[in-house]
Amino acid sequence: MLCEIHPKLPMRNKSITRDYYIQQLGFQDIGREDYEGYLMIQKDQIQIHFFEHKNLIPEENDGQVYIRTQHIESVYQAFLDNQVAIHPNGKLEIKPWGQKEFALLDPDNNLLTFGEALP
Repeated sequence: MLCEIHPKLPMRNKSITRDYYIQQLGFQDIGREDYEGYLMIQKDQIQIHFFEHKNLIPEENDGQVYIRTQHIESVYQAFLDNQVAIHPNGKLEIKPWGQKEFALLDPDNNLLTFGEALP
């Protein structure tokens, strides 16, 4: 039986990644230990892990996560209010596949897409 999934994404700098996710997106650091080169964060029921990849070239990073939400308009507005940069091609909109979505890129070009199913 599968219960949860915790994606692992690359990061170049743990401090920058931690600050972005905590200060801008409202996540919390949940690591009980401060492991060198590894970070675990959580917001609501979403947990994301990061591993250090110092030689990562952000423009070549294909890391992606799709995050299902409730009240997507509120999530979107909260990010805007906190001056989070929304992906230029990822503004909040209804997609042909029946989802309302928006997207952003973190400091390492990991793509985070937030989506809510239409009723």
